[in-house]
Amino acid sequence: MHDSHENEYIEMKAIPNLKRKLIIAGSVVILIALWGGIKRYMDYRSEATWSAEQAIESVSIIQPHVGGKGNTLILPGTLQPYIDAPILARVDGYLKVWYHDIGAKVKKGELLAIIDTPDLDQQLSQAKADLVKKQADERLAYVTMVRWKNLLKTDSVSKQETDVHIADWEAKKASVLSAKANLGRIEAFETFKKVVAPFDGVVTARKTDVGYLISAGKGTEMFNVSNIDPLRLYVPVPQVYSDRIKEGFTATLTVPEYPSRSFPAKVITTAGGISNVSGTMLVELIVTNKEEVLKPGDYAQVKFDLPENLSVVRVPASCLIFRSGGLKVAVMGPNNRVILKPIVIGRDFGNEVEVVSGLNAQDKVIDSPSDSIENGDLVKAQSTSTETNNVGTH
Repeated sequence: MHDSHENEYIEMKAIPNLKRKLIIAGSVVILIALWGGIKRYMDYRSEATWSAEQAIESVSIIQPHVGGKGNTLILPGTLQPYIDAPILARVDGYLKVWYHDIGAKVKKGELLAIIDTPDLDQQLSQAKADLVKKQADERLAYVTMVRWKNLLKTDSVSKQETDVHIADWEAKKASVLSAKANLGRIEAFETFKKVVAPFDGVVTARKTDVGYLISAGKGTEMFNVSNIDPLRLYVPVPQVYSDRIKEGFTATLTVPEYPSRSFPAKVITTAGGISNVSGTMLVELIVTNKEEVLKPGDYAQVKFDLPENLSVVRVPASCLIFRSGGLKVAVMGPNNRVILKPIVIGRDFGNEVEVVSGLNAQDKVIDSPSDSIENGDLVKAQSTSTETNNVGTH
């Protein structure tokens, strides 16, 4: 009996221990299951974060360089005569003779050609005869007027009749003046029979020959005379450089026929406005041509040595984005978000371009952006070493 009670006591004491072990085992299982869930969740979050990071575009960041690459601006230009005059006829007739062909050097007032003007010669003869007749009429009217004035003193004639003769003399005197003016006009036209050079220069064109019908009314051009020392040089300067080229600025030019030789030039004036067609400002320079080796109409390359412009920056050409809205660059903005900035470029150096507006030296420019990059895209920068490698030298 005693053993039976003892066994019951042992069994009752073992039940709580078993429950405790079961609870502990269950707790361990639950903890293991919970830890597995947490681990799977953490792995999932880690994988999601890694995937999201991989989805963010990695970009190379560069800093723009301040100032232009070199200070030389090379532009095309055209040489023109300092004075260029087409020589037109002022009288009708036929070319009688010409004295100078193209390339001839002439002095001011030197005879170029003579025009035969038979009609004008007849008009001159008639004008002379008309003047003689009117002068005779004026003398007769004067004598008659004097006689009537003397008769009026003796009351032999009326004052009315005397006044008529005085007025007739005044009219005849005016007719003489008119005839003289007409004769002077025709004589002035007679001087145009001789075609002369209006200034020292070179005959650059002859557009007539002996026997040609010359018609003043149609503006017949006979010769072209140009003053080629000095020459004028016209250069269209892009708008972005228009404020940097002033009167008195010096430049040098080369022409294809003398590739190893340069010629000095000086800015004498500018158009003062930008062409709405070409977006350039026309600049006029003066070029001394004592040796006359330069020719009117020559194409020239004009080099301006400009002071450094700190308002421009330079970036690699690989940064440029060509979109329908114009030329842009992508920069990394706040929170690593992309900002597309419209820009205006100046000179193109091939691997680099000047940016004259739209960008500053503090911008973090994205080099070689993808074609799909847009405003607001999240990006991440590559390492500093990569950035350094992408920055060109100043």
